Amino acid sequence: MKIGIVCYPTFGGSGVVATELGIELSNKGHEVHFITYSQPVRLEVLTSNLHFHEVTVPEYPLFKYEPYELALSSKLYDVISKHNLDLIHVHYAIPHAYAGYMAKQMLKDNGYNIPIVTTLHGTDITLVGNHPFYKPAVTFSINNSDIVTCVSKSLKDDTIDFFKIKREIKVIPNFIDIKKYNEKHESCKKNVISKGDEKIIIHISNFRPLKRVNDVLKVFKKINKKINSKLIMVGDGPEKKKAKEYIRKNDIKNNVIFLGNTSQVDEILCSSDLFILPSEKESFGLSALEAMALKVPIISTNIGGLKELNIDNNFGYTSDVGDTEKMAKDSIKILSDSKLQQKFRDNAFENAKKFDIKNIIPLYEDLYKKAIK
Repeated sequence: MKIGIVCYPTFGGSGVVATELGIELSNKGHEVHFITYSQPVRLEVLTSNLHFHEVTVPEYPLFKYEPYELALSSKLYDVISKHNLDLIHVHYAIPHAYAGYMAKQMLKDNGYNIPIVTTLHGTDITLVGNHPFYKPAVTFSINNSDIVTCVSKSLKDDTIDFFKIKREIKVIPNFIDIKKYNEKHESCKKNVISKGDEKIIIHISNFRPLKRVNDVLKVFKKINKKINSKLIMVGDGPEKKKAKEYIRKNDIKNNVIFLGNTSQVDEILCSSDLFILPSEKESFGLSALEAMALKVPIISTNIGGLKELNIDNNFGYTSDVGDTEKMAKDSIKILSDSKLQQKFRDNAFENAKKFDIKNIIPLYEDLYKKAIK
């Protein structure tokens, strides 16, 4: 099949999943075309059946805001026509599903019917998409897609609750490449970032308010009083400044490292003793799945898609949103008990295997065939 993939090319979950999906599809012999405003961060190598098409928006004095949706629609029209694509798979409802619909309508005038598969990832529904300004367009885009998927049952329920959806929504979870993580286990070197008996705690996010970054710091402050430890903060976003203010005021500056966005996430994760994710909304929790694959016990909230990962008492503990006391207590329990930590490490990896890319790709291939018919 010839498949077009539209996604955000950044470090965020939807872009990472879309890129890994496209790479694996190309490995299976499909011709894949990425269409976005810059080369996706995990798309390191282009091949004869793995292509990238850059969407550029010409500057024009008339526009206060550059019309990316128009540029994307036009680029989709060009790429689909030139390469005779079989379908378009758009990730994230805004603006990709909307732009996909516009391209589809333009192509219809030429007698070209291109199916659109839309995958919903989370904040496109629960946060941005539910805003009154965008809600009508998001509803329209979903209902005019040929096939709609989302990454968790929790997100499916939210989508049905928030929007008047006429389309069936199929749940296909996010995934990881277990083979790749198996290789990471072999090469992992913990002493690169820790000294002696120091425990490494990690948080990965886009530092937005929903991630409750200061809760991570509150939990770590309590842990650090009991256990020799270091906190690694991976990612960037609007709450980073507040987080830095917190560590200055609470005298934990020497024990917290901010790494920003990095392509070395796996190397850092595999060297970690505990992963903390205290989000107030999480449609799936891709970073938690990556932690599982690298045998890292998890402390998280019991919300959204995180509940579907089966964390609690299996390879970590869950708490209500904002309950930093329990999170800290559970963290200390794990870090203080080497047998419990090893049990959780082993369980995390076994559970991660369920989400291996080899199990998920056939689900998408079946949907693509259904869309093309």
